[in-house]
Amino acid sequence: MEMLKWIQELFASYGYSVLFFGLLLEFVALPFPGETTMAFAGFLSYTGRLDFIVLVAVAFAGTTAGMTVTYFIGLKAGLPFIQRYGKWFLFSQAKLEKTQNWFERYGSVLVSIGYFVPGVRHFTGYFSGIIALPFRKFALYAYSGGLLWVVLFLAIGKVFGPQWMGIFHLFEQYSLWIASGIAVIAALVILYRYRHRISFRLHRRKAGMKLEAKVKVKVKEPYK
Repeated sequence: MEMLKWIQELFASYGYSVLFFGLLLEFVALPFPGETTMAFAGFLSYTGRLDFIVLVAVAFAGTTAGMTVTYFIGLKAGLPFIQRYGKWFLFSQAKLEKTQNWFERYGSVLVSIGYFVPGVRHFTGYFSGIIALPFRKFALYAYSGGLLWVVLFLAIGKVFGPQWMGIFHLFEQYSLWIASGIAVIAALVILYRYRHRISFRLHRRKAGMKLEAKVKVKVKEPYK
């Protein structure tokens, strides 16, 4: 309750900027209750005190700004810098090893799902830079995952209103599975919606491969 009172006072004093700077600082790995703040902000939009669309835009901007900053720190400074000065960013060796293990397990997809893994999301930006993940690939995963993370936690307060705290704790516990399920459903919807276009492209590609194979055979025949 003390934390909620503090967050409420921040919103009363600084409005939407609380989300932007709070989430940016969280991804630089300074202590800030980002998920709780977003859920409470969603509740404020439920009461009509804040606009939900503006909240999404501001939270997404803060999240992507924080992730981008950490990516370039990791890219320019490298692993030795993080190992030496990580304690100043609240990074322990255990967190570093945990993130490294998750990267080895899931690869660059972790940049998207890492938002929903406690103790990992704060380090995925740094580690993406450390391993020199191409920025376009990093941005694709980081920004899409960030948008999903932001919308889901803001929606808890917006949709459930006064009951948001109970739903928040449940969602926090199973957020990775919920987000994965939503991502799978979204992928299936996209595949179904564009199934004819995808089928046409696959058919054209298959026909092109057959034509290419025939041309190669004809070119080789004179040498037999």
